[in-house]
Amino acid sequence: MNPILGWGLAALAVAAGWQAYGWRGLAVALSMIVFWLLLQFNRAVRVMKNAAGAPIGHVDSAVMFQSRLRLGMRMLEIVALTRSLGEKVADEADTYVWRDASLAAVRVELRGGRCSAWTLERSNEAPQAAP
Repeated sequence: MNPILGWGLAALAVAAGWQAYGWRGLAVALSMIVFWLLLQFNRAVRVMKNAAGAPIGHVDSAVMFQSRLRLGMRMLEIVALTRSLGEKVADEADTYVWRDASLAAVRVELRGGRCSAWTLERSNEAPQAAP
């Protein structure tokens, strides 16, 4: 949700609660806002907890990952999709890479915390067998 829209709705709920029911309506509106913020915080913690157990920059299938990417996706949505944190490769435009077992890689560029571009890079090397 757009932050301006979200905070606008919160302000509208506070004003409507105050206008209709006085301090009781204000208390209900503020309770709803705090509950919504707790839900968002819980979601972020759950995504990071799931990503904590995976290797950095690893994804099951780079091709499937890149097919699910969309312009404007937030970093939290991308981490939820990959279930791992990306390997940071550039600072000027936040650029992260995820690789799969076949060494195919997806390079995602973020601007303002949102996906602005991505590329799929396939490796010509054969994947190394695990001992």
